[in-house]
Amino acid sequence: MAATSSVEDQFSFNSSSSSVQELVKEPIKTIPQHYVRLDHRQLVLSAPYGGHPSQMLPIIDMNRFVPGKDFDAELEKLHSTCKDWGFFQLVNHGVNSSILKEVKEEVEGFYKLPLEEKMKYKMREGDAEGYGNIERDEGKLDWADRFLMTTNPIHKRKPHLFPELPSSLRNTLESYILEVQSLGKKLLLLMAEALKMEEREMTECFEDGMQSLRMTYYPPCPQPELVMGITPHSDCSLITILHQLNGVDGLHIYKDGVWFPISFLPNALVVNVGDNLEIFSNGMYRSIEHKVVPNAEKERMSVAFFINPKFEVGVGPSPSLINPQNPPLFKRFSLGQYVKGFFSQKLNGKSYLQHIRIADNGEDKSA
Repeated sequence: MAATSSVEDQFSFNSSSSSVQELVKEPIKTIPQHYVRLDHRQLVLSAPYGGHPSQMLPIIDMNRFVPGKDFDAELEKLHSTCKDWGFFQLVNHGVNSSILKEVKEEVEGFYKLPLEEKMKYKMREGDAEGYGNIERDEGKLDWADRFLMTTNPIHKRKPHLFPELPSSLRNTLESYILEVQSLGKKLLLLMAEALKMEEREMTECFEDGMQSLRMTYYPPCPQPELVMGITPHSDCSLITILHQLNGVDGLHIYKDGVWFPISFLPNALVVNVGDNLEIFSNGMYRSIEHKVVPNAEKERMSVAFFINPKFEVGVGPSPSLINPQNPPLFKRFSLGQYVKGFFSQKLNGKSYLQHIRIADNGEDKSA
């Protein structure tokens, strides 16, 4: 199969230039039917958790990863969090606060541009990169406008997207990308250590791998219970680093049969395990289904940064984790093969990850 340039290249989707931001510029009384989504579990936090969501989601502190007692304790906390939750808030992450502020201002500025300016970057047929919206099952649309771009390797950047951004936005994103690349590398190497995996294996998997960035705008919705900001799914990535720009919550994660909302700590980033890390860790770490619920009164904006393996590299359980007592749970394949299968299924929870799992009898479930 020929490699494509985007980790989210569409194989069966039809792109749409529908703008929810434009739709709500004038008050609306009725949600258009192609946004109404009553097909997903709506149960939100109740027992057994209790308490405030920001107190439940584990918090990892990068300042504690220094030689000594704190390091071992925080490494074990990271390990157990990736096994049991697959999501955590990251504090003292080291990303420059001035860059975070600039990213907020620049992304807000982009979404204030006239529609005709944003449409210069619209998605092209058969490609999920660019600005716009994507049809889900039965022609339904998410309640969001988004702009996805491959950012690494640099030669994979679409010439009509990142290189053509307004210079101020482009330069700010370049600075931000360097910061989260460095942070992502630190986190993945810490995870390799926690897994007792050979560092070389992790480095060879992600170094100069596929990376992409998605800027998303979720307009306020008068009936948020009827729509989906983004369809429930797990990420295809190794890890995803999420920056919530304007302090408006909306991210929900699915754990133990319950959806519950995440309330971001000030200045924190949220990191989650993706499907490819679940595969690479042979199921030790878990990707988690998540979605976004729009706010009834306020817009929400976020920037997600996806760190993936090299597009051409074989993805499968780490050889250093496999032994007779721990046989492989997933088959080996290229990232390109995984992406093709993932997006041909459309977003549907973790269904595709289960599809490529090796059955208990050793048979390939994808056959």
